[in-house]
Amino acid sequence: MKALIHAAAEVSVQATIGEGTRIWHQAQVRGGARIGRNCIIGKGVYIDIDVVIGDNVKIQNGCYVFHGVSLEDGVFLGPGVILTNDKVPRAINPDGSLKSNADWVVGKILVKRGASLGAGAVVLPDVTIGMFAMVGAGAVVTKDVSDYGLVVGNPARFIGFVCPCGARLNKGEILGDEVRASCSQCGTEIRVPLALWRRVI
Repeated sequence: MKALIHAAAEVSVQATIGEGTRIWHQAQVRGGARIGRNCIIGKGVYIDIDVVIGDNVKIQNGCYVFHGVSLEDGVFLGPGVILTNDKVPRAINPDGSLKSNADWVVGKILVKRGASLGAGAVVLPDVTIGMFAMVGAGAVVTKDVSDYGLVVGNPARFIGFVCPCGARLNKGEILGDEVRASCSQCGTEIRVPLALWRRVI
């Protein structure tokens, strides 16, 4: 199935769009962006130059995904999520001249397979969000999030682990430097670092 691009969307001819992907009205996809198969790009989404997006990714309305961001397969971005790329933003240099592309360093963000970011979350540059991690609505993420990690707040703080199904993990048997945690809903067992588990609020 070919990609579906709404007539009101603006998609660069230099972008790559995978089969089955749907890009809705008022979205903008810039040159060099690569979007995989079967993705949903909602209304008013902005995807910057050279952004890399995997397969089966859902980006809800009003998200901003800036240059330097990579989203692996199955990532979910809730409405209004912002993925940034500049830790020290300025419009001008100290001499008053307008900054150019040569006057700053692009920060990177990697969101790994299956991770979910709730509505209005903001992620600062040079952060990796782990596989199947979950970021609460409105959180401001300033540090890496572990695989299956659950973070909330501003700045985001670690409060537990979640299953790929989205439910909380319960603490189980300690196995050396790991905990065999089990899902409170589907029963799936996942091994997570003991040191991190001890930080659970």
